[in-house]
Amino acid sequence: MGAVVASLRGDGRGWTLLAIAGGWFFALGLRFTIPALLPAIRADFPVSETVAGAAITLLWVTYAAMQFPAGVLVDRVGERTLLVGSAGTGALTMVAYAVAPTFALFVLATAAFGFASGLYGPPRGTVLTRTYTDSDGAAFGIVLAAGSIGAALVPPLATYATGVVGWRGALGLTAPGFLLAAVALGAFVPAQSTVDAARRTDGDEAAAEAETEPQDRPLTARLRAAAGDVRRGVSSRKVVLAMIGTTLMLFAFQGLTAFLTTYLVTAKALSEATAGTLFGLLFLSAAVFQSTGGALADRYGYGTVLSIVAFVGIGPLLALPFAEGIVPLVVIVLLLGMRLVVGPVANAYIVALLPADVRGTAWGAIRTSLFVVGAFGSTAVGAMADHDLYTAAFVLLAVLTAIAGVIYAYLPNRDEVTDLGNAE
Repeated sequence: MGAVVASLRGDGRGWTLLAIAGGWFFALGLRFTIPALLPAIRADFPVSETVAGAAITLLWVTYAAMQFPAGVLVDRVGERTLLVGSAGTGALTMVAYAVAPTFALFVLATAAFGFASGLYGPPRGTVLTRTYTDSDGAAFGIVLAAGSIGAALVPPLATYATGVVGWRGALGLTAPGFLLAAVALGAFVPAQSTVDAARRTDGDEAAAEAETEPQDRPLTARLRAAAGDVRRGVSSRKVVLAMIGTTLMLFAFQGLTAFLTTYLVTAKALSEATAGTLFGLLFLSAAVFQSTGGALADRYGYGTVLSIVAFVGIGPLLALPFAEGIVPLVVIVLLLGMRLVVGPVANAYIVALLPADVRGTAWGAIRTSLFVVGAFGSTAVGAMADHDLYTAAFVLLAVLTAIAGVIYAYLPNRDEVTDLGNAE
């Protein structure tokens, strides 16, 4: 562990990692806080559960929609600008929540927060990969663990604060945290140009020429060029396999987390407070696993760690419908948290394989596809729940997890030459 910590420090890299982790703590924590505060929000805005749920759907859709544009912007303006902009806009949206007089403005603030948090992911991934060339798995693990801690702590703290200052005040109180993160990101995230210039000297000559083309080309030509960049970025068999496995795991995760609290209340007869505590425990467990999963992947192989995580994740899903009593449920929730290791490990695996000169664009497109497809997990589970098919839903998620485990088991090492070739 000491060697891992040492590999993450030096030359100011420790401060870089801390700043990025802090920004993700707030971005992810608040994304799970909005759903947690819906009862209080609906007390102010008399809307149906369907309408309230649609607002949360909008949050995730705008988050997913921003991934590709953010990836393109990484290659245009650099990571530091985007990360600072994301955190600063996050602060503004929290203020917008605090003063929103109508539900329509609440929805607009929700869309804005989805865009703001979506702006964070692609530059976070590329800056970690280029900063930690030999320990990117560990770096991803620490940052995503910080996000999981935020998802575990911020929602219950905001719920408690709502009882004192109301839900508007609770959200408004998070704005200074976003501002502090923006300042830290501006101070400690290194500029992109120096490192990337060195990388591009070893790249394809045509790609280098494309990088120097004027930026006033027609929009259609720039879109075609971006599409070509994406094809070149994902034309590797390794990337395709990792994307398929990760999409399946994300689909299962979205379906599970969207209805876990509801299931614990309705099917297991837990109080809302107890169910909420277990939900937070899932993310605390995830933070522990994520903080070590990346380092294990760096040491033992990415496919090995991903397949083990997937196969271990099958059992808790199958056991959940039959568990009775708080102790078995706690054990199951703790094990369910392990599946979030897929995030940092798969992210590090995929990003490192993308061509350096189009890494941001390709990674943004990949993230958009992953999240858009994965978001339908909640729709699928919700439709099955309407027909009292919760058990069948968990079996479906377990089957998808098993398929992902098989895919990961055949995932090549990153340094093996297994590419399909780059598209022209």
